[in-house]
Amino acid sequence: MINPCGVNCAECGYFKKECPGCREVEGKTFWAVEYYENQLCPIYKCCVNEKEYEHCGQCALLPCHTFTDLRDPSMSDDEYESSLNKRLEELRKAE
Repeated sequence: MINPCGVNCAECGYFKKECPGCREVEGKTFWAVEYYENQLCPIYKCCVNEKEYEHCGQCALLPCHTFTDLRDPSMSDDEYESSLNKRLEELRKAE
């Protein structure tokens, strides 16, 4: 299951434990509560709610600041860069 941001739920350590999947909770993931006042993932909000896309790969602005600025604070710079590149690759394949 590819999410709007390109993350594959099946590869996420939180999937089915703390999170049933981004689409299932409509972008209101458990981690968003901790980092965002409106408790909604900014990428989901932009992509799905505002632009009505299935995923960011459908947007001509990819990769935008919303996409690149959202970062798991537990990741090192190298991990983040690898994750970002993998997500972009997944989204470009899904276009």
